[in-house]
Amino acid sequence: MGQKVHPIGFRIGVTEDWRSRWFAPKAAFAEFLIEDFRIRRLVQKRLNDTPPFAGVAKIEIERTRDEVKVFLSTARPGMVIGPKGAEVDKLREEIEEMIDRKVSVNIKEIKNPDLNAQLMSLDIASQLKRRTSFRRAVKMHIDAAMTAGALGVKIIIKGRLGGAEMSRVEQQKRGSVPAQTLQAHVDYGFSEAYTTYGAIGVRVWIYKGMYGEEVEETEPVRRTGRRAQV
Repeated sequence: MGQKVHPIGFRIGVTEDWRSRWFAPKAAFAEFLIEDFRIRRLVQKRLNDTPPFAGVAKIEIERTRDEVKVFLSTARPGMVIGPKGAEVDKLREEIEEMIDRKVSVNIKEIKNPDLNAQLMSLDIASQLKRRTSFRRAVKMHIDAAMTAGALGVKIIIKGRLGGAEMSRVEQQKRGSVPAQTLQAHVDYGFSEAYTTYGAIGVRVWIYKGMYGEEVEETEPVRRTGRRAQV
């Protein structure tokens, strides 16, 4: 039995913040939790699983008494926002219709996508769908991350690699990735590539250094509310 822990969940409450930030009475907790799940599923399906593939790496949700705030971290804010803000307004309206609450959508730009583990796993998965050599794809992304300033990278892919009859595990690692140091900023990402010969899982760990010493990745871009002018 594996003794593994999620790198982000391991650090939440210590060095990482929660991905959903709100408080609810016991009677409303289940309803809010399901709403969060449905919002994340909608954003994932609309922006990551269908063209033009905006590459949303992180979805954060905050709630106030009368508003739900959704923060999307992406390397392609222009694709999420759309011409004159049409796409982000459409997304906001879909979320409002789904949960029947006032919603605002905030976009954060990821300045350096080579240092984001979730974006890297999404990119590798998309390359595997296009039948790119998995070794070449993994090596290329490790080189890019190390060049961008990462102190260590580990990538594990599992499945019928290259269309082989039997599934197997391929792992490549460079530098150090401390697994047990809570003060080490280790970013983690997971994606699945659904190919004609089965699903291939892609897991990525990127070690950026100790907290407070790494380079900032995101900065706020814009915010839309119900009556926001674009």
